[in-house]
Amino acid sequence: MERRYLYLAAALIWGLPGVVVTAKGVTAYMEQPLSKVWWLLLITAGVMLMFGFMFRSIVDRYTRRIASLEGTLTLWHTFPLRGWLLILFMMGLGVTLRFVPNIPSEFVASFYSGLGPMLILSGVRFGRNY
Repeated sequence: MERRYLYLAAALIWGLPGVVVTAKGVTAYMEQPLSKVWWLLLITAGVMLMFGFMFRSIVDRYTRRIASLEGTLTLWHTFPLRGWLLILFMMGLGVTLRFVPNIPSEFVASFYSGLGPMLILSGVRFGRNY
C-alpha cells in the first residue's frame, strides 16, 4: 500500500466517527431550553480547546511517523500500537456511555459537540497529506 493511503485511512478513521459524534451532540443541543444553551456553548468551547490541543499533537506525531515509513505498508502501519489502543479506548468509552442510564442530555450536547468537530478537524489534517 502506498504511504498516501495511510493518510487517507487515518483521515477516515478519525473523521467519520467525528461526524457521528457531532450529529449526536447537535441533536442533544436541539433538546435544550434556550436558557441553558449559552452555558453549554461555553462548556463546548472548553471541550473543543482541550481536544484540539491534544489531537493536534497526536496528528502531528502520527503524520511524521507515516512520512518516515518505508517498505511494504499495511493499514496497521497507520498508527503505532499506542495509537490503535487510544482508538479502541475511545470507542469503548463511547459504547459504554451509550449503556449508562440517565446520562444528562446537557453532557451529551456539550461534550459530543466539542469532541466531534475536533475529530473531524483531525481527519481533515490527515487528509491534507493524502
